Amino acid sequence: MVKTILVWLLRILAAVILLQTLYFKFTAAPESVALFTKIGMEPWGRIGTGVAELIASILLLVPRTTLLGAVMGLGLMAGALFFHFTILGINFGGDALLFTYAAITFCCCLVLIVIHRKDIPQLLKLKF
Repeated sequence: MVKTILVWLLRILAAVILLQTLYFKFTAAPESVALFTKIGMEPWGRIGTGVAELIASILLLVPRTTLLGAVMGLGLMAGALFFHFTILGINFGGDALLFTYAAITFCCCLVLIVIHRKDIPQLLKLKF
């Protein structure tokens, strides 16, 4: 029971963080455009990342695909953290909110992968 609640909390938290940034990415909000311009990935990186985050959030919320969503989310947030550490800085735009969201989502996805590690062999057998 406690494990089920923990898993759902992690899934929802990661998905909500991923989903709430989509508005800014898909509407070309000035902050989002500035961020992706600074890392040299505007507009294709902004839109592509938004699509990938949308897919990851949906996968996270479906119990059968949680592991796949967590792996995707971990990869996306590893990229976000990489750019914060190398180009953007932790305080991009005057605060550390985006960095904090990326770190929280990274941790949620990592814990979900550890919890669902028994399903990794099945994930590796998927054919796309």
